[in-house]
Order: sequence, then C-alpha cells, then structure tokens
Amino acid sequence: MKRILYFVFILIAAAGSFLLISMGGREKLDKRIITVNGIDIEAEIADDSDSRRNGLMNRKSMPENSGMLFIFDSDQKLSFWMKNTIIPLSIAYVAADGEIMEIYDMKPESLRPVESAHSVRYALEMNQGWFVRNGVSTGDIIELD
Repeated sequence: MKRILYFVFILIAAAGSFLLISMGGREKLDKRIITVNGIDIEAEIADDSDSRRNGLMNRKSMPENSGMLFIFDSDQKLSFWMKNTIIPLSIAYVAADGEIMEIYDMKPESLRPVESAHSVRYALEMNQGWFVRNGVSTGDIIELD
C-alpha cells in the first residue's frame, strides 16, 4: 500500500511540475496602451531577448484589439518567424518615430522568415487581418507613448 501511495505521489508531483513549466514558465509581460488611427491597442511589451524570443508562441488566441509590441534598442532590419505560433498573425514593422513602414501576414507555424526591408525600431504583431479590418496601412503613425 505504501508503495502505491508513493507512486501516486510521484505521479502527481511530476504532473504538477509539467503544468508549472508549460503554463507558468512564461513571466507576465508589461502591457501598454498604444494608439493608431484613434484605436487603442493593449500591447504586451517584449523588450528583452527572452520575451522577444518567446513572443506569442503557444498561445491559443488573442483578444481582438490586443497584440505584442517588440521593442529594440536601435534601428535595424528585423526578421520574424512563426515557430510554435498557432495564431495567424499580421506584423507591422514600425520606425522609431512610430510610422508603419511595412505590414505582412504570417502563416501559423511557418519557419519562413518575414523580413523587414527597412531598418526599424519596433514590430507590432496583431491578429491576422487586424490592420486591414481597421483601415491601418503603411504611413500611419502608431502613438507609442
């Protein structure tokens, strides 16, 4: 009987550890309200290497006016992929002054890089089609502060 209880305890501990790692392993990111064309977006902030690397991986859904803003220290050409990302996304590459330079749709779980043609400071990922549905296009300004 002790052996069975010990086995059950080990099994529960292992399952709990797995859940902690898979669900709680990602720290909660800061959020900021940013605005484009009068539309408020609740953006999770990815401003360090860990948060940028994890991005929106393994998320099942995202609210309509929510997204993730990737912040870099300097202007550079950026490249994103969709590894382990199951939500269809659109990405806007954004200059340091907030101007949207490029917008692309990205396929879930694609390993094909989606590269910016311009050096930019930010990338904003939203649900796929969000920019089109909201009349947001290149040249528009995202108010980041």
